[in-house]
Amino acid sequence: MIRISRRGAMLGTAAAGAVGLARPAIAQRAVDFSGRTIEWVIPFAEGGGSDVWARFLAPYLAKYLPGRPNVIIRNVPGGGSITGTNEFFLRARNDGSTFIGTSGSTQFPFLLGDARVRYDFAQMPPVLVSPTGGVVYLPARFGVKNASELGRLRGQELVYGSQGATSLDLVPMLAFKVMGLNVRYVFGMRGRGEGRLAFERGEATIDYQTSSAYLTQVTPLVQAGTAVPMFSWGVFDANGNVARDPTFPDLPHFVEAHEMMHGRKPSGVEFDAYLAFFGSGFAAQKPAMLPRGTAAPIVAAYRKAFADAVADPDLQAKKDEVLGDYEQAVGDKVEALYKVATTIAPEARAWVREFLSSNYNVRFG
Repeated sequence: MIRISRRGAMLGTAAAGAVGLARPAIAQRAVDFSGRTIEWVIPFAEGGGSDVWARFLAPYLAKYLPGRPNVIIRNVPGGGSITGTNEFFLRARNDGSTFIGTSGSTQFPFLLGDARVRYDFAQMPPVLVSPTGGVVYLPARFGVKNASELGRLRGQELVYGSQGATSLDLVPMLAFKVMGLNVRYVFGMRGRGEGRLAFERGEATIDYQTSSAYLTQVTPLVQAGTAVPMFSWGVFDANGNVARDPTFPDLPHFVEAHEMMHGRKPSGVEFDAYLAFFGSGFAAQKPAMLPRGTAAPIVAAYRKAFADAVADPDLQAKKDEVLGDYEQAVGDKVEALYKVATTIAPEARAWVREFLSSNYNVRFG
């Protein structure tokens, strides 16, 4: 990682207001990365979802950045992605030579106020946000045909195979709490695939899978008559409202499912907490950001390059397996969705911390 002086790092704390003053020489000339190599930092090991996402997008980004530089992926795993993100935030140069891509599992510790976190998303200008989705389903033997019949499960204990209370499984945990379902969590799953296998063995009685895994692994169970989809998490529309997932347009999203079950939309601090983590974990799961203090012309160049990359006909033809049907937030749309993924109301944060510490012995330091 290229380092900067401590004074240079401290100057970045005024990023939003002074972005155009950070490097005045850059502001006076066109951005040009000719002959340079750009590092895209991914704070996860190779082969994971974020790594695949970045490696898919990198050649298209290189094609449209000014000067057509080489864009390489630098994996910095450790600490559940906190290690690499801390390092980037504190030490990355803000000259356009490096940027970072994170995921919901990076945003969650920030939203929860984890003491290990040194990064501040508000200081890193976003240039892309990629959504994803997921579907909740039940065993067909329950006889619950759709979300309007979920009330039949009141009082019945359901079992969910979880990767951990502060993992991306926090989203279904909060959703089931808001919905009033009685769910017992069996922790220790090493991935959602293990949760699905527990469901198939009858050990788990409620599960969710991300969109791609649902389409490939759960749809056959639905077709065989052993599983029934209840609802998707949904996406955010341009106005910040929860809307139906474009991959599953015939399924109600969580808010609709709650209304079908209870006759009213969800509300209150529990729902506010759910929305924050749903946004961070799904509707705005993977943001790409430049270092704090990056000059405005560089930010603009990256945003335009990502917008052009996403519109590239070749990317559009190949995107389904990696990006799905989800609209990528680029250009003028990136700020609003990024804010959704990286902010939480103080009351909601306090509530979810108390919920996790009281019920699941989570300690925040």
